[in-house]
Amino acid sequence: MLALVPAAGLRLLCLGAHADDIEIGAGGTLLRWLRAGRVAALHWVVWAATDERAREAQASAALFLATAPDTEATVTVHRFTDGSLAADRAPIKQHFEQLKDFNPNLILTHYQHDLHQDHRLVSELTWNTFRSHLILEYEIPKYDGDLGNPAAFVELTAEVLAEKLRLLRLAFPTQTSKHWYDDETFRALPRLRGIQSATRYAEAFYLRKLLLG
Repeated sequence: MLALVPAAGLRLLCLGAHADDIEIGAGGTLLRWLRAGRVAALHWVVWAATDERAREAQASAALFLATAPDTEATVTVHRFTDGSLAADRAPIKQHFEQLKDFNPNLILTHYQHDLHQDHRLVSELTWNTFRSHLILEYEIPKYDGDLGNPAAFVELTAEVLAEKLRLLRLAFPTQTSKHWYDDETFRALPRLRGIQSATRYAEAFYLRKLLLG
């Protein structure tokens, strides 16, 4: 399969509407790339969080980034209201414009057709703000049943997937009582995407535009 992501020197911008979105959608990929020394700089942004969820988001980012202590990293957790990001579109858009200063060469964001309104807004503003960047959209399993047919995959070893699951349990105690938030859910989707990519486990991404030189 064709490899599109550089082997080193990544300036990676990770965008999540909520505290655990980045980790659920791309946590295994991040662990793999950070461990391999492929990420030179990372800016991790969460848009909606209460005080408690903000603490979880900061703690989780620190756990993932501990994998690569030499990576230049910034973690920003905004306090916009969960479920109502659209009401704060204008100030959120201003923050998006400021992210241009980071000058990423790869952006991870939400799937365009995600049925959660906050997820869709983050995806929309990502594309509205960054017009000349490689953007990969991650997916999050949910009640709404909005999974699609992605075309980009990152293979995960069993060990990397297990570490992702461990960190999800450790970092987000407020979520563990939810009926869908468990190891079975977070193992099932990578197994399905592994079948699609002729591997055992994989995280999948939607690739909407690619300019080939």
